Amino acid sequence: MKLRTCSQAELSHAWALFATEFDKKELLPQLAVRRAMLRGDMELLAVTDEESGIDLAFALVGCRGLYGYVWLKYLAVLPWYRERGVGIETMRMLNRRYADRQGILTELTDFGDDGDETLRALRKFFARFGYVELETEAELGGVRDHIMVKPIRGTEAIEPIARRMLLDFYSRASSPLARQKMLRV
Repeated sequence: MKLRTCSQAELSHAWALFATEFDKKELLPQLAVRRAMLRGDMELLAVTDEESGIDLAFALVGCRGLYGYVWLKYLAVLPWYRERGVGIETMRMLNRRYADRQGILTELTDFGDDGDETLRALRKFFARFGYVELETEAELGGVRDHIMVKPIRGTEAIEPIARRMLLDFYSRASSPLARQKMLRV
């Protein structure tokens, strides 16, 4: 498996996966993501099988932000490649790719009926790679937004600036109106 940067043309393919895996309340406007990619504020990454050339997973990352952290906004493995270690290898590759950064932020939300169980599984998955949950009071689409950080060169004690970083990432990837509808910190 290898991690590669995707082109603008590949966003539609990845977006179809994101739209099935994430609630519409947490999806950024696709046009705004395209603009952010053009400006270099975000990058779409694919995990590709080297032998077949088939994409196994996609990640959308806010790669420019305050204080040297990156923002793992979406990570999704194609359904037929789950339970095969693709997610684990993807996380390892992301950690290597951003090893020169202060850390990686991600958000966990659950809009489904099995909320606590899904959140428990997500927390466990991310904790396996060194992520810790921050004490923040953020909401995304009207649901509690659990912010996790993986400190790489920085510290995990970023609660005082987490709000500012989150607003910065969202301002780079959405309009003020969309941000106001989606995020409350």
